[in-house]
Amino acid sequence: PAVTSPCKILKCNSEFWAATSGSHHLGTEEAPEFCTALRAYAHCTRRTARTCRGDLAYHSAVHGIDDLMVQHNCSKDGPTSQPRLRTLPPGDSQERSDSPEICHYEKSFHKHSAAPNYTHCGLFGDPHLRTFTDTFQTCKVQGAWPLIDNNYLNVQVTNTPVLPGSTATATSKLTIIFKSFQECVDQKVYQAEMDELPAAFADGSKNGGDKHGANSLKITEKVSGQHIEIQAKYIGTTIVVRQVGRYLTFAVRMPEEVVNAVEDRDSQGLYLCLRGCPLNQQIDFQTIRSAQATEGRARRKGPSLPASPEAFTYETATAKCREKLPVEDLYFQSCVFDLLTTGDVNFMLAAYYAFEDVKMLHSNKDKLHLYERTRDLAPSNTAPSGPPPTLWVALLCLSQCWLGLL
Repeated sequence: PAVTSPCKILKCNSEFWAATSGSHHLGTEEAPEFCTALRAYAHCTRRTARTCRGDLAYHSAVHGIDDLMVQHNCSKDGPTSQPRLRTLPPGDSQERSDSPEICHYEKSFHKHSAAPNYTHCGLFGDPHLRTFTDTFQTCKVQGAWPLIDNNYLNVQVTNTPVLPGSTATATSKLTIIFKSFQECVDQKVYQAEMDELPAAFADGSKNGGDKHGANSLKITEKVSGQHIEIQAKYIGTTIVVRQVGRYLTFAVRMPEEVVNAVEDRDSQGLYLCLRGCPLNQQIDFQTIRSAQATEGRARRKGPSLPASPEAFTYETATAKCREKLPVEDLYFQSCVFDLLTTGDVNFMLAAYYAFEDVKMLHSNKDKLHLYERTRDLAPSNTAPSGPPPTLWVALLCLSQCWLGLL
């Protein structure tokens, strides 16, 4: 428990937070009170310095105090009396007493700090990847691949062929490792597989363990066997895992600071949510989709799925996807692609729920839909080579005019 730890930095943090928190911003008339609280905070950190030398929270607090002193023109000399603690709002005391401030990412941002920026990554279907930078790719990535790998969290997916002998793959296994973090959580492992979406960690627990801030990591079952949500408040992260049909989907909302918390960014080349799929694993989505539209039917290899899926034509697949995805964005196009590739109607639901998760998790509501571009495309969405259609029309007109003159 935090109360028995020799390093008392959490106590210093909570005392400062309690002294300076309120429902309004500090005005100029309150600057002396704020500076007094800062000096008391600095005094508290000095008292516990000897036992906190290796504690990251301690060093962060020390640097933060120096910055705040400069921002608010506070003198290091002056009164350091312990500030009067403010009364906690009704109904809020339980959460705050259960979890130290360091175990609640958003609360660690005081009112003088800018709000954190959040990003989103999702993986669904055959499989389609939306990265933290809103790049959309369709990939092969058969076998086990790291989806996220930073100082706090590791996520690995395993993709298997949807049909024997086919290049179409989907996520059949998901492993999430929450690394042990200070006074907040013990290391926890979550595993899901086809037809097994547990509502608990691998050890049977539903929170972060025995530490003081254990409740800052929780699993909630939304729909039995189909939808779970993991809240990791200590890193400001929300994860949604679904089983749709036989396969899994993954979606996450994570602060940029956590996304980029890696020891060596140059070694993170296969961290799919950050860097995307390797070039040799990317599928030329636009070219294949055009071929599908031209052929008007799916090319399927191997025996049928156990569920005896429909044999979709381009027209029937388009109509089916439009039932759930009326906007013809990349989620809609992914749905059509997957129905033609697999014949499994559950892939339509996977695309639908993936977009529903984007609506819930993405912080920028203007970027919910992604559309295929015809210029400056990413490698995964390379447009077919050759002149654009308007140029072909111009050339055709010129040739006809020339023949008329002859």
